[in-house]
Amino acid sequence: MSENQQYLDELLVKYLLGEATPMEINEVEKWIAESEAHQKHLDSFRTILSESSKLSKTTVVDENEAWKRFQQRRQMPKNTTDHKKVNNISWWRIAALFILLVGVGGLVFNFYGRKENIRMLAVQSADAPVTDTLPDGSVITLNKHSQLSYASKFEKDSRTVSLQGEAFFNITPNKQKPFIIHVRDVTVKVVGTSFNIRNSGTKTEVIVETGVVQVIRNNKMVALQPKEKIVIDAKTDDLVKEKVADKLYNYYRSKEFVCDNTPLWKLVEVLNEAYDADIVIGQKSLRNLRLSTTFNNESLENILNVIILTFSIEVEHEGNKILLK
Repeated sequence: MSENQQYLDELLVKYLLGEATPMEINEVEKWIAESEAHQKHLDSFRTILSESSKLSKTTVVDENEAWKRFQQRRQMPKNTTDHKKVNNISWWRIAALFILLVGVGGLVFNFYGRKENIRMLAVQSADAPVTDTLPDGSVITLNKHSQLSYASKFEKDSRTVSLQGEAFFNITPNKQKPFIIHVRDVTVKVVGTSFNIRNSGTKTEVIVETGVVQVIRNNKMVALQPKEKIVIDAKTDDLVKEKVADKLYNYYRSKEFVCDNTPLWKLVEVLNEAYDADIVIGQKSLRNLRLSTTFNNESLENILNVIILTFSIEVEHEGNKILLK
């Protein structure tokens, strides 16, 4: 294994265990954003973390021996001084256990299905939203260009999935088996409820429609009630909930754009995403113009005509760009 790969895998372990520094977190986030393969690699590490955490509670492991085997697999020099330092850091011990588990099971996903032929599944969307039903009966709707990964059979004490992009969840209630969603370094935990999760760039947004949702990051937790949301920036540790001002987030599922005293800039932002458009507000004075109406499965042209008539503004086409002025 190359030094670069060794460094990366060790960094991912720190990232998942909340041991990474802000600079290291930023490095991992940039790496994840480079490709879907990188996100899948992180998800495989998260799967091993979940399994090894359970195993560590019931299995006696010789940590020193595990560390030696960890070094051998990584082709690292055995330095006695470094060994002593590392043994003082809990996540290194877990990392050693990771390697033992992978060694026993071979590939990550083969390990996951070691007894019950469990395999990893994925629901993906391309240029249109996709709705699917999970093994527990929960229904998810993925926005376009999104992916949900999960095991073909959920664990005995939880239902765990990983999300890339955006999805609306309608979760089948089960108090003995909470539903857990991993979105980069954010964990969302519920029992039975409906909510929307969106990850874009370095930000993760959670909006609750029914029930109570727990949002966890870096050992901090906030509980969201219906009509509450939280927007988490990867560059900060803030977990501050807000009131949901409108239902625009739900457009890809309802086929409606519901504006309730909604500022023009926000509607434009959603229209650009929904129609793959390039609408630009040319004057700052127009950004906060408020609109209260509902567009039900309308064409972009019809929506723009309503905006033009409502605010008495002009539209100029510059190639693919639509300029409001």
